[in-house]
Amino acid sequence: MKPSDRISIIIPAYEEADRIKETLDGLGQMAGIEEAEIIVVDGHPEKSTIRSLTEGPFRGIGGPKGRGAQMHAGATACCGTAMLFLHADTRLRADALNRIKEVLRDPAVAGGAFDLGIDAPGAAYRLIERGASFRSRLTRVPYGDQALFFRRSAYFRLGGFRPIPLMEDVDLMRRLKRAGEKIRIIRQPVRTSARRWQKEGILFCTFRNYALIVLYLLGVSPGRLSRYYR
Repeated sequence: MKPSDRISIIIPAYEEADRIKETLDGLGQMAGIEEAEIIVVDGHPEKSTIRSLTEGPFRGIGGPKGRGAQMHAGATACCGTAMLFLHADTRLRADALNRIKEVLRDPAVAGGAFDLGIDAPGAAYRLIERGASFRSRLTRVPYGDQALFFRRSAYFRLGGFRPIPLMEDVDLMRRLKRAGEKIRIIRQPVRTSARRWQKEGILFCTFRNYALIVLYLLGVSPGRLSRYYR
């Protein structure tokens, strides 16, 4: 990837007014951020997340509710030659953009992700992190909370994120893998919020997520799975 090529950071948001400023402040500390484009895609009808922001080097746009649809709206609106899809509750290390550029200098690489890190102490979280990193390297199907990134040409060639209510990340990564595209997992963890596990319980949340993945792979529709997830 050429140094002059631009990375577009696309953040889907829905009622994230209480944390979006922290997310943007964290991005502002990253190396190379001045060359990047930041787009916040708000899926709330009243655009509450975007309205909570008064200034900053970002562009806010509205999108249909649903993470997959929001991320695809951001991809359609962006101008970067590479796209990084960042959940609003996930933080990157200071050199993450440079690491992505290094990976994409290999023209055979279509996309990838980072190792999972959970922003909370405890042995159970470390076990989840190690399990996620092992799984993503084994299957080459990382999840959205690992900060997925794609070469723009590969993303649109495969049709991008579909507007499905759940499993939009697994769906796209499986298509990428089936197409024979090269996927890289960067050995550097993101820091994603532990709020899901803390709210629902570590055992329940972990079991529920793995059960949903298995059901999805067995052919259960994302619409039906989303009812179980909620």
